[in-house]
Amino acid sequence: MEVVLNTAKTLWYTQPPSEYMSGLPIGTGRLAAMILGTVERERVALNHEWLWRGVTRNRDLEKSAHRLQEVRDLLLAGRYEEGTRLGNEAFGGPGGVSKTPCRVDPYQPAGDLHFSIAHGAVSGYRRELALDQGLVTVSYEADGVRYRREYLAHVKHDLILVRLSAGKPFSAEFWLSRIDDAGCFLRKETSTDSLVMDGQFHEGIGFRVQARVHARGGKARVAGNKLTVSGAREILVRINIGTSANGEAPAHECARHDLPHTNWAGLLAEHARVYRRLYGRLKLDIELPEQDAPTNERMQAVRQGADDPALPLLYFNYGRYLMLASAATAALPPNLQGKWNEELKPPWDADYHHDINLQMNYWPVEAGNLGFAAEALFRHIERFVPHARKAARDVYGCDGVWFPIQTDAWGRSTPESYGWAVWISAAAWLAQHLWWHYEYGQNVEFLRRRAYPFFKEVAAFYESYLVPDQKGTLQVVPSQSPENRFVGASELPVSLGVSATMDLVFIQDLLGHAIEAANRLKVDPDKRAAWQSMLDRLPPLKIGKHGQLQEWNEDFDEVEPGHRHFSHLVGLYPGDELDPERTPALWRAARASLERRLAHSGGHTGWSRSWVACFFARLGDADKAWEHLVHLITDFATDSLLDLHPPRIFQIDGNFGGTAAVLEMLLQSYRGELHFLPALPKAWATGSVKGLRARGGYTVSLRWKDGRLARAGITPLKDGTCTVLHAEPYQVSTSAGRRVPCRRQGHRLTFRVKAGQTCIVTPAA
Repeated sequence: MEVVLNTAKTLWYTQPPSEYMSGLPIGTGRLAAMILGTVERERVALNHEWLWRGVTRNRDLEKSAHRLQEVRDLLLAGRYEEGTRLGNEAFGGPGGVSKTPCRVDPYQPAGDLHFSIAHGAVSGYRRELALDQGLVTVSYEADGVRYRREYLAHVKHDLILVRLSAGKPFSAEFWLSRIDDAGCFLRKETSTDSLVMDGQFHEGIGFRVQARVHARGGKARVAGNKLTVSGAREILVRINIGTSANGEAPAHECARHDLPHTNWAGLLAEHARVYRRLYGRLKLDIELPEQDAPTNERMQAVRQGADDPALPLLYFNYGRYLMLASAATAALPPNLQGKWNEELKPPWDADYHHDINLQMNYWPVEAGNLGFAAEALFRHIERFVPHARKAARDVYGCDGVWFPIQTDAWGRSTPESYGWAVWISAAAWLAQHLWWHYEYGQNVEFLRRRAYPFFKEVAAFYESYLVPDQKGTLQVVPSQSPENRFVGASELPVSLGVSATMDLVFIQDLLGHAIEAANRLKVDPDKRAAWQSMLDRLPPLKIGKHGQLQEWNEDFDEVEPGHRHFSHLVGLYPGDELDPERTPALWRAARASLERRLAHSGGHTGWSRSWVACFFARLGDADKAWEHLVHLITDFATDSLLDLHPPRIFQIDGNFGGTAAVLEMLLQSYRGELHFLPALPKAWATGSVKGLRARGGYTVSLRWKDGRLARAGITPLKDGTCTVLHAEPYQVSTSAGRRVPCRRQGHRLTFRVKAGQTCIVTPAA
């Protein structure tokens, strides 16, 4: 046996792709490109994170808060069909099933760089993406000459670079284009060293795509909008894009990102220093045989029943790569398609969905040592706050903030999906990520300046939204369980009711974190008491007639028992409200709900199947977690491993959810207690990982053999007490070999740690 090398860090193919979604993505975060690698005419499909059309960027709200009491009266009286209909009329907005268009702004392609190289028939074709370098390479032979193309999203200089080289001088033709778009005016300008394409959306924003061509040797000439270089020994193309989205002229944005030189070896070295610092923070090695087949052939073999335990490892590494490529220099988080889109009307506008999809994108970030990527999410949240305050007042007559279920980049909290939009927990779910960032990083100033102020905004909404019933219990009305419905509510796609489980869990989550934050910051004692009183008055979670965790306040029958969403199970994962020790009955009921969903063919989208893998990993069921991870890859991925939503729609959240599932298999750290290898797959019996991060401010390394822990290294950010769960005869020592005193209580092992000093946990001799 040997440790996986290229098997786990390189996607490679012997043919060009047959479709955009099987291309190889690169990106800096601000810029992105899909590399097709076609031979006769190459297409580099380009994106800029801020290139949303901008037509509806100033949309606003209609005041509807005066209708809230009527909707509540209907729902509290059990008149769910009337309440659902009226609730959507009052608070649902356009879009959805309203037969009026929504105002979510579609994410747009910037255009394409094309080039063709003059040569004959090709042989020995290979294209690959080296995940540990962020470099795409296409190579082949033609007319006895070896040709090589290299594509790099340079994270230091924030540019897309393309380098062409060959065994002898060659000629190439370059041009820019964009898909036909009646709503976009284009102007092109070409010179002997550059291509420029300026665009302006009707009533929207403007943008510029520019490609500077640096040729070593040869001559350049212009014909129309095409630039031809003849007799070159090497050609370097630097691609930049600017937009007017933030009030700056597109040309000015482009000018801020320059290339100081054109030495390829130097550019690679500069990129590598930054890239490896980001990507190389975590390394997972599994002892497995090398696989020498192209990635698409490996995928096909596993679909036909072959065993390839290195494929999920490649998928895991790819997920971390995609986050880096989506976020390294980003001001915006990855949307439904990350940063890669070729369509004017992409599915769901390639938007931000706040009822799982955006959150799932960020599930692997903290534990996977990609914390830098969270900044774009936090900016997204903070960008919405001013308008979210207005939305809370105008739509529901409440204090605090209200975030929409579906939105775009512009920070406008407007309901835009009639039939789905009447939901009040989006802000609380986003707040969870602020708490995680504190839990993993222990940055008190982040908690004080950014996380806690947002917690207070969300809590203020619930303080004014929850209503007491006749027994004094605080109810959530209206309430829904995205995106599901129960029998007898209405023909609309989502049922409105009272105190759906998901809403209750997120209120618990938000208020619990607000209380804990206030305790740690030693502020707002009156608020703490009020929030605790609210928690004490919430309805309890319930177990239904099938032994399942109820999804709604009553034990309704579902219209679709195999629904793709598992909204009521958010307390199992990604939350921690359900626990095998503190809430054993609800823990078992959550598993019953999961199994019931799957028995009715649930998990039938990429993101949904990745969530299932996360659930089973959290439950400690290694076999089931592995089974669903493998099915995620074989059933819901392109040949370039990009996640798919049926029928065949690229949607990146499943990639990130699958990455999170692997992290959950290797280490869990709920409430700051470390659980090593809780769902280790049998197929990964021997291996190691460095750079895992854990709640409580720990960095953890693990080494295991034959399915059992051999060594764990724990490095804390601060002094304190560390707790290890399920600590079967473990002993603890310092890195110098001195024994560390421990206290055992049941299956818990506790010991003191000091900031920056690594403790070693090993099986007792």
